[in-house]
Amino acid sequence: MSRMDLSLCENHKHYINGEDMFAAIPDGFEQVQLGFGCFWGAERILWKLDGVHVTSVGYSGGHTPKPDYRLVCTGKTGHAEMCHVVFDPTVISFDEILKVFFEHHDPTQGDRQGNDVGPQYRSAVFTYSDAQMEQTKAAIARYAEAYGRPLTTELRSAPEVYHAAEDYHQQYLAKNPQGYCMHGPTGIFCALPETVVPAE
Repeated sequence: MSRMDLSLCENHKHYINGEDMFAAIPDGFEQVQLGFGCFWGAERILWKLDGVHVTSVGYSGGHTPKPDYRLVCTGKTGHAEMCHVVFDPTVISFDEILKVFFEHHDPTQGDRQGNDVGPQYRSAVFTYSDAQMEQTKAAIARYAEAYGRPLTTELRSAPEVYHAAEDYHQQYLAKNPQGYCMHGPTGIFCALPETVVPAE
């Protein structure tokens, strides 16, 4: 499981709902890290979802031990701009979160998202369980067919450390409603996989 590096983020209270962004995961809840371009707009999409308990943004998946925004923007740290999401799977399933993820960015663009270019903007899913890993593999296959070309989404188990980003990045578009955002529906849709109900 990832540990949290909170050295850049002094205020742990979520700007929208007041929850501690870095508290222990509540019993029965799940977590995942999602990267889909600039984390400002990505996080706003995620915090609005029913069943999402709390979100934060940070840097993950690279080799630089103490990344910050300036370093990550050089494209040389290996880190991606990521959203850490804690959610209640009895309200929103992991497959439903993946559906929002894959339908609100173009996961075929490699090290870019729209006009934002560099490995920090790559499409990425960092999972916390074998079940999440398998569900994401299946989703990648569905969306590769829907997009008509291979996906470049990086899929891996959550790295050892998640580096929370600087305070001003957390819930940025709630604090700056007219701020930069290039996220929106891509027009690509996939049905959710059917849930198999075990026989009694």
